[in-house]
Amino acid sequence: MKTYKIALLPGDGIGEEVCMEAVKVLRCIEEKYEVEFKITGGLIGGAAWPEYGNHFPEETKILVNNSDAILFGSVGGPVDAQFEPQWKDCEKNSILAIRKFIGASINLRPAPIFKELSHFCPLRSDIIGNESFEILVIRELSGGIYFGEHSRPTADTALDTSTYDRATIQKIAQFSFQAAQNRKKTLHSIDKANVLETSRLWREVFEAESKNWPEVKFHNLYVDNAVQQLVKWPRQFDVIACPNLFGDIISDLTSVFPGSLGMLGSASFGNKIHLYEPSGGSAPDIQGLNVANPIAQIYSAALMLRHSFEMHEAANDIDSAVLKTIQLGFRTGDIYMENKGETKLSCSDMGDKICAFI
Repeated sequence: MKTYKIALLPGDGIGEEVCMEAVKVLRCIEEKYEVEFKITGGLIGGAAWPEYGNHFPEETKILVNNSDAILFGSVGGPVDAQFEPQWKDCEKNSILAIRKFIGASINLRPAPIFKELSHFCPLRSDIIGNESFEILVIRELSGGIYFGEHSRPTADTALDTSTYDRATIQKIAQFSFQAAQNRKKTLHSIDKANVLETSRLWREVFEAESKNWPEVKFHNLYVDNAVQQLVKWPRQFDVIACPNLFGDIISDLTSVFPGSLGMLGSASFGNKIHLYEPSGGSAPDIQGLNVANPIAQIYSAALMLRHSFEMHEAANDIDSAVLKTIQLGFRTGDIYMENKGETKLSCSDMGDKICAFI
């Protein structure tokens, strides 16, 4: 029997509730596929502060280093408490710190658009269409302007520098073409090569790499055109590869298409260990009410099975179970609409329902 070690870091707010449902689903996968998940919990974010006075304590770092993958919940406290020691710089000192700790360099953000939930999408129905589809945003995480020099040479002057090297771009280019090859064989690369030298290098590397993937339809898009096209005709996209800054913006744009952040899982790939987390926040206002949508966390667990453990069939089972749950009209409150014949479920009931379809 294969055994995989998972560091479970629920964090704050609804993190513990949605993580419990992801674990529930993983236990179903264990039984079906005769594998063992050794899941060990750890503290991070505000949850770690009372015991350690630290958002990312040494004990959690040791746990991460001894694990095969990280399943992360969410961090952060109430808005009116952001300057209290427990919550000040909580996100920076926990999720950003753990990404740096594992050497995260590539982020995946799938945005599934279900036809059954199209009324929650801010785009018109004729733009979204009548069939479900998904857009996968692949974002470079380790370079660009976020990791350049930031300074104020004078009181009236500010400086931010952006740097990319060929090896960093080559890594995400290969990853992106492989992802496109495994999906619908369409890849859009986003840049600003008409202005930025880093973007010219980005485009140069991607165009060279495209010659190794003759089956993939490859397109370059300037970022300003890309955001227009995403709003006007999102269905033309499948895989989108972006530098760090543009990926931050593009992934936030596509995150509204599914209708709720509770539908968005994500993955950040490190040097050896990868991190999987929902894209939404800690939502402390609904903590403990059993009303959160666990699908993003469950999707993140499916990404973990696929990318860290190469359990593709099991990951597909989870995706299919979520799809069936949605198709049959089962909803948490964030995606529920009255007078449509839907069944409103609690967070734990949604986890049970998805397990029943695995």
